[in-house]
Amino acid sequence: MILLSKPESPVFPGRCFLSLRFLSFVLPLVLCASCLFTPPPFSERQWQQEVARQDPADLYAAHQQEGRFFNPWMPEERRGLLSVLRWRLTRAGTYTPPEESYLPRLIPDLAQRLAQLPAGRDILVWIGHGTFLLRLDGSWWLTDPMLSQRALLPKRLTEPALRKEDVAVLDGPLNVIISHNHYDHLDSDTIERLPEHARFFVPLGIRKLIESLHGGEVVELDWWQRRGVDGAELVCLPAQHWSLRLGVGRNTSLWASFLIRSGKTVVYFGGDSGYFVGYREFGRVFADIDYALLPTTAYHPRWFMHYPHLNGEEAVQAFADLGARVFVPTQWGTFRLGDEPAGYPRLDLDRIIAARGLPEERYLRPELGEIVFLDSGP
Repeated sequence: MILLSKPESPVFPGRCFLSLRFLSFVLPLVLCASCLFTPPPFSERQWQQEVARQDPADLYAAHQQEGRFFNPWMPEERRGLLSVLRWRLTRAGTYTPPEESYLPRLIPDLAQRLAQLPAGRDILVWIGHGTFLLRLDGSWWLTDPMLSQRALLPKRLTEPALRKEDVAVLDGPLNVIISHNHYDHLDSDTIERLPEHARFFVPLGIRKLIESLHGGEVVELDWWQRRGVDGAELVCLPAQHWSLRLGVGRNTSLWASFLIRSGKTVVYFGGDSGYFVGYREFGRVFADIDYALLPTTAYHPRWFMHYPHLNGEEAVQAFADLGARVFVPTQWGTFRLGDEPAGYPRLDLDRIIAARGLPEERYLRPELGEIVFLDSGP
């Protein structure tokens, strides 16, 4: 008898090909998913070295090409949808209960207190987030007015010190500075509620949006442009940031910081910015800055936020670069825009000041609605 062996299973090349195609499709997805749950490495030292290599001359270079603005001293680090998703999937809850719960105190009845102010006093009031109210030589200045409950999506955690219905108390000349078009700095409803006599000073590309919301005069300024306003001088200066808004293309409008020189008082309003060579240059060109209003918010995680936002250490360094007399932190305590809680930047700043033994009197940390008299010294 002849025993016949069992025939081998036939080989189907098509099945192998499909398996390879399946693996080539799934494997990148698995690898991508693992990356999304792992934050990328970030070196503070390398970042500082990169900033140190920036050339101050680039602050004066062309910064618009094909209808879009850019930072000529350092290309913007684009963060696409995958980067945003990676940030959201790797958020870490590493904050203590006090850090999670701390918020600034609100001093009430600001409108009534403003109405009772003695004439001729220069003041500064923190309204909330990047919104400050200043009176300089009899004129009101309002920065990045944001009095609404939401910045598109993020909800306020603290009430603004001045309500929309109370802005009528600002009955003298009212000059409004807007640093860029992000929703936490340019709020449509707040602008619509401002008094009819308000005048707006904005970076290039924002004029039409403001004119669609308010009938007041709108002046567009490019970096380094100067404008005389009510006997004061307003200077538009660079910042390291970007712009975007629904229905508006990315970086089709400019972002900026501003300097106000009014009488004997010089105020620098930093808008929104990361740390860059501009602070050293501003300190060189404007050697008499009194008050530096610098942003300290949304800086965690550092791998994602280091380019457009200052952390506490960088804000202190920027203050030193500017050579200003008094530091005033802005943008903390209102919205949670980064990983860190809204009140964390204030506690972080307090720790830095204490650890370095910095002079407390030079670091002004007002509460919401607190009236600071600028003509009384720091």
